[in-house]
Amino acid sequence: MTTNITILGSTGSIGTQTLEVIGDLKSTGQAEFNVNALTCGQNIELLARQIDEFHPKVVGVKDEKKKREISKLIPNSVRVVSGPGGLVEIASLPDTQLLVNALVGFIGLEPTLTAIESGKKLLLANKESLVVGGKLVDRSLEENPTTILPIDSEHNAIFQALQAGKPKEVTRLIITASGGPFRDTPLEEIGRATPDQALDHPNWNMGHRITCDSATMVNKGFEIIEAHWLFGLEYERIDAVIHPQSFVHSLIEYQDGSIIAELGEPDMKVPIQYTLTYPDRLANNYHRTSLIEIADLEFRQLDIERYPAFEVVVRAGKLGGNRPAAINGADEALIDQFLLENISFGDIATGLGYVLDEVEPIEDPTLEDLRNTDSWARKKVKCLVADKALGTQSN
Repeated sequence: MTTNITILGSTGSIGTQTLEVIGDLKSTGQAEFNVNALTCGQNIELLARQIDEFHPKVVGVKDEKKKREISKLIPNSVRVVSGPGGLVEIASLPDTQLLVNALVGFIGLEPTLTAIESGKKLLLANKESLVVGGKLVDRSLEENPTTILPIDSEHNAIFQALQAGKPKEVTRLIITASGGPFRDTPLEEIGRATPDQALDHPNWNMGHRITCDSATMVNKGFEIIEAHWLFGLEYERIDAVIHPQSFVHSLIEYQDGSIIAELGEPDMKVPIQYTLTYPDRLANNYHRTSLIEIADLEFRQLDIERYPAFEVVVRAGKLGGNRPAAINGADEALIDQFLLENISFGDIATGLGYVLDEVEPIEDPTLEDLRNTDSWARKKVKCLVADKALGTQSN
């Protein structure tokens, strides 16, 4: 049986690996997927190659300029849409059963809501959908019963470990973090770190934003918020620990004292394949983990002094409302400023703190409220940089 699938963000890390897994499954004859639609932001050349290989009916690109560019490279039979409206249109295509949301950032929220409302099974790698709009997603799931399967390795691991017991038997979720490139850097040097240093992740090959978020540990704060909405646990029952080897992807503690962990290579293809073929586990030839080689597993307390941005993000999650949206928008803007070397690495956490303190709270925001909050946060960061409230350490 062939399953129709749409991939939002097909040229990014998760999107490209999803297409690789689809190809691997087809080559072994274990599963067949028909790629119905693809979207990308900037990498038009790669999108054109993907279209040539997978033959989608519809593709989406960032704007009208990119639409003109891709239209010159592909057959006229492929329909091209653009902008946020194009993402929503593609997310609602009636002949798609599975939708992979591998977009990065706030832009992924509305397609997530659209996919749920149209009854698609959603394979979610866009953590911002839940970080920013967790309550909206929750409500939509209540009204439109469908399934969300998490692709992120940590939440995928929790999803798997949850099958060892009943939800009411769970005591604690334990999310692991590699610690990023600065886990052993002297504290006094971290604030002056360069973009090249922040992007030099020791374990994972990811895009610029998620790699910077790993360096600040913002991503782990986001993952705690995401876990809160995905699995329905209070923040006080969700912990994060540093695990430098990245073999233990996350753990669950049950009320009888058992701790169930999911282990494996730091390879996103494994959780991607699991979500694509769930509830089946199909064979593959991906690298196997040797228990002998990983015998020395290390776990450390997450040090707030080393990762001050983590505490800001978790605090925003606990406060709720539109505050996580403000933090997410500010984080994207602060990373842009850092990569341009307009602010220091240490200014990212400082800027997040300013934004959280100054956002006008909305306790039960609509999608439009969240859009406005996101826009306000990005403008606030520009003002902070322009007013020299940030950037004092960057020279």
